Amino acid sequence: MEFIISNLLNGLSFGMVLFLIAAGLSIIIGIMGIINLAHGALYMLGAYVGWTIAVHNGLNFWLAVVVGGLAAGLAGLFIERGFLRHLYKQMNEQVLLTFGFVYIITNVCLWIWGGQAKVPFTDPALSGSLNLAGLMYPKTRIVVISIGLALAVGLWWLQDKTRIGAMVRAGMDNKEMIMGLGINLGRISMFVFIFAAFIAGAAGVIGAQLWGVYSYMGLQTLLFALIIIIVGGVGSIQGALTGALLIGVIDAFGKALFPELAMFTMYIVMVVILIVRPSGLLGRKV
Repeated sequence: MEFIISNLLNGLSFGMVLFLIAAGLSIIIGIMGIINLAHGALYMLGAYVGWTIAVHNGLNFWLAVVVGGLAAGLAGLFIERGFLRHLYKQMNEQVLLTFGFVYIITNVCLWIWGGQAKVPFTDPALSGSLNLAGLMYPKTRIVVISIGLALAVGLWWLQDKTRIGAMVRAGMDNKEMIMGLGINLGRISMFVFIFAAFIAGAAGVIGAQLWGVYSYMGLQTLLFALIIIIVGGVGSIQGALTGALLIGVIDAFGKALFPELAMFTMYIVMVVILIVRPSGLLGRKV
């Protein structure tokens, strides 16, 4: 039983980090039709900035989460306003541009912080373990699960229960109709992009509690996000959460039971979903 519970919690914590990574990218693709391959690099940028605040300067960890998110949000604003707003409905150009920003942001991070990996860091109050019915489990992973659940509920409420969310969902379905009603979809798209970038940057600091910070995490994180979107479906918070938790739990038990196949478990799930349900488990028809 302890084996099952510990691996289930490991899978949930890993899945929640995946959800934090993928949720914003799923909405960006859904409402804006933009393939933002720089999303993983924004995650990395937030993680490095958070490390500077929390470790290098010894300031509050939660301040590092906010500042890391703001740094990624500002970078997202620059990318969207400076470049992507001129490339709507030009998918090839979007892919080339945003993939170029992966290399730009990665090399800027290498120039500023160097190539040496940074060890995982967290708030001193979160160090140590909690006793969960006899199972000692790290506080950091419990906090990651809690943050992921809170964000999932908040994004669901924002998407399904607010006027802004209604406009975002309508923009996914029929952009021309929304613009014909006088709604400034371009401004909404800009704020959605910045908000998604902020979540990615904040997630970089939160995820650094488990993985640390390293120079090639931008591409690795992007790969994770794309797998989650394929499994869960584009443009759906519920889909991103479902896909992330499914991948996280399967990955955790796969590493424990079949370590020699651990590298392939999430790809196997992705291939199966593509065969059975190409639009994803809860994907919107965009």
